[in-house]
This record gives sequence, structure tokens and C-alpha cells, in this order.
Amino acid sequence: MRARTERDEVSKDLSVGLTKPLCFLIVFVIGIVIGLVSSSHIDRYFTSQPYNLNGDRESIPPNSPSTSSITNDETCTTTTNIVTSCVKEDCLSMKSFLSPKNLSHGMTDDELFWRASMVPEKAQYPFDRMPKLAFMFLTRGPLPFMPLWERFFKGQDVKKYTIYVHTNPEFELGVSNSSVFYNRQIPSQDVKWGTVSLVDAERRLLSNALLDFSNERFILLSESCIPIYNFQTIHNYLTNSIYSFLDSYDDPSRYGRGRYNRRMKPAIRIRDWRKGSQWFEMNRALAIKIISDTKYYDLFKRYCTEDCYPDEHYMPTFVHMFYEELNADRTVTFVDWSIGGAHPASFEGRDITKRFLKSLRKNGTSCLYNKGTTDVCYLFARKFGPSSLEPLLEISSEVFEY
Repeated sequence: MRARTERDEVSKDLSVGLTKPLCFLIVFVIGIVIGLVSSSHIDRYFTSQPYNLNGDRESIPPNSPSTSSITNDETCTTTTNIVTSCVKEDCLSMKSFLSPKNLSHGMTDDELFWRASMVPEKAQYPFDRMPKLAFMFLTRGPLPFMPLWERFFKGQDVKKYTIYVHTNPEFELGVSNSSVFYNRQIPSQDVKWGTVSLVDAERRLLSNALLDFSNERFILLSESCIPIYNFQTIHNYLTNSIYSFLDSYDDPSRYGRGRYNRRMKPAIRIRDWRKGSQWFEMNRALAIKIISDTKYYDLFKRYCTEDCYPDEHYMPTFVHMFYEELNADRTVTFVDWSIGGAHPASFEGRDITKRFLKSLRKNGTSCLYNKGTTDVCYLFARKFGPSSLEPLLEISSEVFEY
């Protein structure tokens, strides 16, 4: 009896001893299973989330067009498939480098000017380069003469021109995708008349246009500018010119030399000081020199303030000092200053006649063109008010031939 009791106790102890490791084993196995399931869900979650270039995760719905299953044909997608997308779209292709499709970018002005200042050492182009005209519109908001410009560009070879628009940052042109102005706004900043911010905007337009290596001539235009010749005439005139057309002259009055600040010496002396219309046209070589300048721009930013109007003096002075041999010292944009004052004459609907428009094209004067002279001195004109649009559309085909 005692022996049986001892066997029962041994059996009981053995049963208890086996139960504990068995329970532990069961709990351990269950833990592994739960861990694997959770890991699978976590892995699927994180690999399905898009990442930005800074490594931060964004909460984008699975069906969003920004997810990794959809690529952007203009820029590389910022997803976990960034490398795959770039390879597929060939973001580093020669085509995308030579002529960016998308004008949107996150570069600061300093970064943009540095990028645009790059000049290849090799003279020969590795592609069939057709020199293009860059039409650069500097405006606060709408372009009231867009219908006229649309007619001007209609039917023209898109390999011969590009368009860039600088507006107030909050303004959107809001044009249809069939317009030549569609997606042509560049990243902009606020501009105030009579300040160096106007020069900043001009250099910003130049720099964005310089990113397209086929752009050879750069035309600054306002919202009140119109072309007074057809596209082909203007293209031939500018691409065949050996000079740029930037107004630059010595004005001894208080509106010229009177704006000079002696603190600019010795870098800029009174004899270097020049004045001119801001509505320029220039070639690629000169455009690169202007956006690459830091020293003289900084002097104007510091000392050309209040009633100095740097947009009328910075480029005329800088070009006169260093690159006068590249410049015709005149503008190709007609402006009527005969009324005096701080602003030129404005033309409204009642002023638009065939005779008036023909007088803008040829008025009996001649000007320098290459090594000779020509009676075609102006290619564009301003300042036209919105009421002039309809009469211009009515007679542009007859007078302007577009």
C-alpha cells in the first residue's frame, strides 16, 4: 500500500513537471504565430506607404494618383519605387536635361541662377538644335491680350519658341490645356514697382528660360505688350542678329545721373552709369552673364533704392561696363514717353486704326541692325489698354499679317 502511494505521488509529480514545459511550449508557439501574422501586416502596411525624399511617410489613400503604382510623366515620383520610376521615365535622359517639361521646381533663386549659369565647354551640340525665342511675360495677373498672342503663335513650329509667365505667386492663369500658355507659369515671388524685386523677376525669367538649351533669344514682355509683326518675321530678325537689344544710354538729367549713388564707387563710377527701358531682348551669351553676376547686382540692391528704379539702370549699366560690344544699345519694344511723367502713354480702343498701327512698324526712322541700318526698328509695342483688344483682333491679320 505504501509502495502504491509512493508510485502515485511520483506519477503526480511527473505529470505536473511535464505540464509546465508543455504549457510554456504552447504559449511560445502561439506567440510565434501571432508575431508572424503581425509582422506580415506591418510589412504590408509600410511597403504600401509612399515616402518623400526626406524619408517622411505621408498618409495618402491607396487609390490616390500619387501612389507608387502610378508614375508621373513629367517628374520622378517620390515613392518607395523612386528608383524604378526614374529608370522607367529616364529622368536623367538628355531630353529632360536639355528641355525640362515641367516648369515647377523647388529651387531658390540662388540655386536657380547657379543652375542656369552652367555653360558647356564643348561647342558642338549633341542634338539637332533649332534656336528658339523665349517669350517671357512679366505681369501681376491676367494677360488681357492672350487671344491676340494665341493668334500670333497659331500654326507656328513649337520647336521655334517657348513661353514663360511670371505673375504674383497666388495668381493662376487658368487656361485650357489647348492654350500655348498652359502650364507655362514659373515659380514666382512678389514684385513691387520701382524696386529691385523687378530685377529679381527679370533674372528669374531669364534663368528659367536658360534651362532650355535651345532657347537662344530672350524677350521680356509685359501684359500690355503686343507683337507688331508676324512670328516668322520676328524669329528671323532676332535669330539673325549679332547683337542683343537692350536700351542703354547716358542721361545727364536728374532722372539719369541724378539717381546715381556715390557709395557705389569705385566699382561703379558716374561715367559708367546708364539708363534704359527694362523691356529688353538679348541673346543667350548675354543672358548668362547677367544672371551670373553677384557683385554689381548686390551694389544695386544695396544703394539703388527709393527713387532710383534699379530696373531702369542695373542691366543698362552692367552691360555697358562689360559687354557693350554685344549690344545694339536700343530696344525693339516701342513705348511712347512723349506725354512725360513716370508712366508712358496708354493706347485704348479709340486709338486703334490701321494708320496708327502701321506707324508703329515704320515711322520714317532708321536704326542699327548688325553692321548696317534698317527701317524695321520695333517688333513689339506697349502700352495697350484692354479696350484695344477687339479692334486689334479685327485688323491684326491685315496689318500685322497674323
